[in-house]
Amino acid sequence: MSLEKVIEYFSQYQLEERIHVFDHETATVEQAAKVLDIEPNQVAKTMAFNLKEGPIVIVTEGGARIANAKFKAAFGQKAKMVKPDELESVVGHPIGGVCPFALKPNVKVYLDQSLKQHEVVYPAAGSANSGIELTLAELEKYAQPAEWVDVTK
Repeated sequence: MSLEKVIEYFSQYQLEERIHVFDHETATVEQAAKVLDIEPNQVAKTMAFNLKEGPIVIVTEGGARIANAKFKAAFGQKAKMVKPDELESVVGHPIGGVCPFALKPNVKVYLDQSLKQHEVVYPAAGSANSGIELTLAELEKYAQPAEWVDVTK
């Protein structure tokens, strides 16, 4: 269902054909990099967090890790990830398919500065075996982030 929502989302821009569904899982950065034959950092990793104000997702380069002090400075609270079994109900996508598109209406998107060293990135597309190739400018356009943040090590 989640993949279909992402396809529907991109169809309004006539980009649904750019979504790829693979025969192998791409749920982890390592799996996606291997299937796509790219460097792991080109994978646009999307992580979901619960804030007091509501859920958010942050998109980082594949190898990036959240820096707790930076997260707290940016959001005024500690990083608390959404539990894997709650992802679909909270953000709209299952584990391995979390992406910054076709999210539940109350979910804000943030893009991390770590992405800026890549011209092209590969976020998931709503399932554990899908993805889409986007330029950084396209990611910013279609993810419609609240803002860019610097929350990684």
